[in-house]
Amino acid sequence: MKGPWFNSDGTYNSTAKAIVDGDISWPSSFTAAKSGSNRVLTGNALPSHTTGRYPIQPNDDAYRYDRNPNSIAQQSLSITIPADPQVAAQASCVSPPFIAVLTSGSVVFDALDAENRDAGAWETQDKCAGHPERTGQYHYHTLTECIADPGNGHSALLGWAVDGFGVFGKRGERGEALSNDDLDACHGHTHEIDWDGRRVTMYHYHATAEYPYTLSCFKGTPVRLPVGGGGPAGAPPKR
Repeated sequence: MKGPWFNSDGTYNSTAKAIVDGDISWPSSFTAAKSGSNRVLTGNALPSHTTGRYPIQPNDDAYRYDRNPNSIAQQSLSITIPADPQVAAQASCVSPPFIAVLTSGSVVFDALDAENRDAGAWETQDKCAGHPERTGQYHYHTLTECIADPGNGHSALLGWAVDGFGVFGKRGERGEALSNDDLDACHGHTHEIDWDGRRVTMYHYHATAEYPYTLSCFKGTPVRLPVGGGGPAGAPPKR
């Protein structure tokens, strides 16, 4: 159901959106370890921060607009990405099941919901911008504010895309809030950054407050994800 946070011109006010109630803690497990030329991401895909209560409860104000019936469940997350990724000859489309893994241990889906609408606008999420899909995989469509991004300069590394490139927060080199216009078609750019304890000039992605929020295409070569993206058999469907 279309919520009252939509404006008459089709835009929406993110601060007016209904937020799924709850403050549930999970036994999160996540490791990002370099192994030779690779980076191995493993865990149970449960977030290190608290979440809302799912399924959404009838007494929750979000229930009027989004009756997400799914429960959060741990997954088997295990993917290997290049530790020093290279820009591919040609960018490639983002595709299911997920496009990035954040340092919270949970994954990022692309910006669309199951009906190919702007998920950030149409779906309700918890205070950390996450919710579960039908197999129980907790995920984000926009950047969560529940991972610390301290300081006032360039944003911290908040995760890795499945092509190996870093996903950083919403601030650029001078600490400015980035917009889509500051980034290329895939939602990234190239300059010197901190990478595995050294300063290197390399491509990286940034999140913004604007659709598509994180990645819009892969600048590198995405790894082939396990069946179901590391979760139950069958690719996790969106909701």
